[in-house]
Amino acid sequence: MKYMMGSNRLSYWLCALAANALLAVAGVGSVAFAADANLAPDVLIKQVVSDVMTTIKSDSDIQAGNLSKINALVETKILPYVDFKRMTASAVGRNWASANPQQQEAIIEQFKKLLTYTYAGALSQVRDQTIQYKPFRADPGDTVVQVNTEVVNTRGGEPLQLNYKLQKETAGWKIIDVNVLGVWLVQNYRSTFAQQVSAGGIDGLIKALTEKNKSLASGPTAPKG
Repeated sequence: MKYMMGSNRLSYWLCALAANALLAVAGVGSVAFAADANLAPDVLIKQVVSDVMTTIKSDSDIQAGNLSKINALVETKILPYVDFKRMTASAVGRNWASANPQQQEAIIEQFKKLLTYTYAGALSQVRDQTIQYKPFRADPGDTVVQVNTEVVNTRGGEPLQLNYKLQKETAGWKIIDVNVLGVWLVQNYRSTFAQQVSAGGIDGLIKALTEKNKSLASGPTAPKG
């Protein structure tokens, strides 16, 4: 698989991931929500979507693809509430165990940059989308759950299936994977990462991610289409 999916799918997925991954909305004059270990995952998703979508739609810099502002958004509002280490390790798969701690940190950093650069184009396209929530089903003792939603464009078109996998941790629920139109994010990257490791080892994967990020940093932030 390629690093990026088709432009429409990628844009919707990233917009919704950014909206739903935030547990605190501290910028642009909004009131921050404290992470609540007892907050149900579906309630968390609904609470956060409303505030973050409003923030994005009212921030012209984000809509223009301001990378500095989007970097700050990802660093302060998304990463603290996503189990990014687990997500990266899952994407690397069985090869994660063969990477030393320094290599693991390098992969996490480059994977974070890859998604951050891609956010720039996606967030700039948030306009008329709304979120519809499917009935949430989980047992009280579940530690891994799935919250199912659809992204609807008020201008028409088919709704986009967008589902979230969350894990209960000490600090509360955290996102560990995202599914768009039946394809899980971790699975999508796993095949690409496996090819890179097979071709050049762990260092080859780090090099490939680094080069990809350099290309994205020097190119336009907002994908067309």
